[in-house]
Amino acid sequence: MDISKTIAAMKQDPAFAENVGMVLIHNGTVRSWSRADHSLVSRIEVVADAIKIEQIRGEIEQMEGIFRVVVEAHSGVMQPGDDLLFLIVAGDIRENVKPALALLLDRVKAEAISKNEICE
Repeated sequence: MDISKTIAAMKQDPAFAENVGMVLIHNGTVRSWSRADHSLVSRIEVVADAIKIEQIRGEIEQMEGIFRVVVEAHSGVMQPGDDLLFLIVAGDIRENVKPALALLLDRVKAEAISKNEICE
């Protein structure tokens, strides 16, 4: 995802300026170490459930003050440093946008993405 282009496209909507005072972005990448024990990770195998992601995205977009939610999750075999997950949440004020991004991230990671780390 080209984040700048995605936000620029979002701004083309005439309702953007009326409804958005904050845009938050998450760019998750593949770490070179495992959370479990800090062992070195050579690659990961990821499966993203597109249907579940869309369901979650739609629910978050319905939250108070949220104008638009964009999610791009990659599947396949990836190396450390590769982009894994892009999230964009645009909304009115930080009190609405920050919790929406946090909830979106937590739910997508817990409910819609599975990964298998291959350690050295």
